[in-house]
Amino acid sequence: MKVALFQFESEWLEPKKNLDKLGEWLGRLESDVDIVVLPELFTTGFCVDRLDLAEPLDGATVSILRQYAQRYDIALVGSFLAVEGGKYYNEAFFVTPEYTFFEPKRHLFARGGEKQYFTSGDSRMIIEYMGVKFCVLVCYDLRFPVWSRNTSGYDYDVLIYVAAWPQERIRWWNNLLMARSIENQCIVCGVNAVGVDGNGLHYPGHSTIIDTRLQHLVEFSDDEEGIRVAELDIAALRHFREKCPMYLEADKFRFE
Repeated sequence: MKVALFQFESEWLEPKKNLDKLGEWLGRLESDVDIVVLPELFTTGFCVDRLDLAEPLDGATVSILRQYAQRYDIALVGSFLAVEGGKYYNEAFFVTPEYTFFEPKRHLFARGGEKQYFTSGDSRMIIEYMGVKFCVLVCYDLRFPVWSRNTSGYDYDVLIYVAAWPQERIRWWNNLLMARSIENQCIVCGVNAVGVDGNGLHYPGHSTIIDTRLQHLVEFSDDEEGIRVAELDIAALRHFREKCPMYLEADKFRFE
C-alpha cells in the first residue's frame, strides 16, 4: 500500500482555493498511490471562530473530495470545519471512491479557542480499507495516549494524525509521534501544516511516516510544501506483532 503525505500550506479562509490547489497537486501524483493524507482544517487554516465557513457533511467540500477520490481512485484523509444539528465540529474525514467516514476531533485545544466554538467527538474513527485497519485522530489527540491506545488484539494497523501543530511545540510533535508508534506497535503517519496563518502562527511541517522499527519512511525539510510517498509494509508489521505480541500483557481499561 502506498501512502502520500501532503504537507499543505492553506490559503487563509479560502476553501475553494484550497480545494482547487489540492486538485492540481493530485493531478501530478503518481498513479499507484492509494491514500493521500492532508493537514487539519486544510480548507480554511486553523480558524475556529469563523463558523460561517462551516459546511454540512454533504456540502461542497465533501462533494469535491468524493469527486477527487473517484477521479484518481484514491482515499483522502484530513479534517474540515463542519456543522451538523446546529453544532460545530473539527471533523475528521476518510473519503474513499465508494464510501465516506466522519468523526469529530475528541480533544479540543482550549488555548486555541476550540472549546469555545466546537463540540468534541466521543468515539474513534477506525476503519478497514484495502485490507488495512486505520485509526484517524486530529492534532491535540496526539497528547492523549489512552485515546490513541491499540487495545486487545490490535484495533488498527496504521495510526494517522492530521494536524496544525505550531513551531513553538514542534519538538513535542516529533517525539510524541515516535512514542505512539512504540506504544501501539503500529505504523504512524503524521501530517502537519506549513506556513504562517492569518493569526500569525507559524507551522513548520515535520510530517512523517514512522514504521515499527522507528524508521522515518517519509521526512520533509522545514517549511517545505509538497507530497512525499512511502510504501507501507503491512506484512512486516504483522510479523513483528506475531513475534512480540505485547498486547497480551497490556493493562485492561475502557474508554469513557
